[in-house]
This record gives sequence, structure tokens and C-alpha cells, in this order.
Amino acid sequence: MEKLSSFEEIVRILMSMESPENREGMGRFGINVQNALGIKVTDLRKLARKIHHDHGLAGELWDTGIHEGRMLATMIDNPGDITLDQMKRWAKDFDSWDLVDQCCNNLFRKTPHAHEKAVDWSGNEEEFIRRAGFTLMAVLAVHDKDSSDSVFEGYLSLVERGSDDDRNYVKKSVNWALRQIGKRNEVLKDQALACAERILERGSKSGRWIARDAMRELGKGK
Repeated sequence: MEKLSSFEEIVRILMSMESPENREGMGRFGINVQNALGIKVTDLRKLARKIHHDHGLAGELWDTGIHEGRMLATMIDNPGDITLDQMKRWAKDFDSWDLVDQCCNNLFRKTPHAHEKAVDWSGNEEEFIRRAGFTLMAVLAVHDKDSSDSVFEGYLSLVERGSDDDRNYVKKSVNWALRQIGKRNEVLKDQALACAERILERGSKSGRWIARDAMRELGKGK
């Protein structure tokens, strides 16, 4: 089967897949639907498999501002072509938790800059950029098989610091990072549980939820 390569044709296909019903459902899950067409992620992945990986085409799709165009861009870009400047520019456009998570998991975690930006973004004051920092930690904990335990131990101090942020999309990503680091192996599980104890001692409302939820999942309910 011949792969799709025309920007105009791909945009036309995206527009033909618009679903007001699905868009309404996305909104109920807290997704920003202002520029969304209402296309399911599973259908976007099917479309992505019909398109050549193309860095330039991904950039064009991102620049449409269409929510699903940007999601698709994260699926067809080449990680080796991603620069720090592009990551910075795209991060400024983050406007919905699902776009953050798809971009980090589909693309950014595979770049040479992933760990650097996880640290950098975890301290950013903008809600979705900070979420991206902790989301990167979570997905790297799952997929990066080469980095040492010390890298992820280092993330736990950032998780502890971020636990006081009670913004919904941040605290959920902090919790996600803590849980995934703890699931990486037994050594990091002990480190993550110790971090959860310290978070509890900090006493913030968001921190109590983050720590207790992580403890339950890591086998130490509290």
C-alpha cells in the first residue's frame, strides 16, 4: 500500500473524520476541545500507520493548530530530528493534558533530550509544561531500559518538590511519575516509598493524595 505523503490530503482526511459526538465526550474527560475534531486516538494511530515518518510533514501538521493534527504529528515525526528548540516551541503550544501525554510518550521520550527536559520542565510554572516534565519521568521509567537507577533516584527529589502543586493535571503527573519509578525495580520501589513517606510529612492536600495513592499501588497502603 502506498503511503500518504501529501499534507493537503492528510488534512482533508482529518477533516472528514470529524465527530461532534466524540468531541463532546472528549470534553467530559477534561480535554481542551476548542480546536479538536473529535477523532479517537485509535483512529489517529491507524491513520499514522499509513503515513511515512516525515519530520517536515510533522511540523506542518503541528502548525495547523488542529488538536488531532498535532497528535498525529507526534506519531509521525522522527525522534532523531528533534531539537531542543523544537521541544521548547511545541511545549509552549501544550493546551491539553492528552496532547502533553501523547507528545511525551510517542515522541519526546525517544529523543536524546528527554531526561534534560524532564528536569527542566518539572520546574516550569506553566501547568501543562510542568505536567510534561513529570510525564516524561513516568514514561522514561517504563521505556528507558539503559539509564541507571541513580537517574530515577534523582527524579524523586523533584517529585517531592512537585507534590505541593495542587493543580489537577500537575498532581496527577507527579503521582504517575512516582508510581512508575517505584515499579521499575525493587530498589527504586523502596526509594519511591520512602519518597512517599516524606511527601506525607510535608502535609499538603495534594501531597497526601499523591503519596497515599502511590503507596497503595506499590503495595504499602496508608
